[in-house]
Amino acid sequence: MTAGAESQTKVLASNASATTGWEYPPGDGQFIVTAVASWGGGTVKLQIEAADGSAIDIPDTSSTADNTFRVFMSRKDRIRVNIATSTAVYVEIKHVSWGG
Repeated sequence: MTAGAESQTKVLASNASATTGWEYPPGDGQFIVTAVASWGGGTVKLQIEAADGSAIDIPDTSSTADNTFRVFMSRKDRIRVNIATSTAVYVEIKHVSWGG
């Protein structure tokens, strides 16, 4: 990271095998997501909570293989990890911002 850079990391799933509960991301802006799992043909993706409580997939955050990294923009809305078939799922989200 460059001078003035700040980051926060949050674990969204740790040895999980089912969709997680809703959580707030660690800040606003740009994020790097890492997903590792026993895939078994399954998928892991991030979802954002809509105003009516339903789940909406966040584009470009679906993973089907270890060490898949995605960068995306998100507001400070609640997010969750949707897990389909995969087990031993570990997902970490890292907020990255570059200050001046």
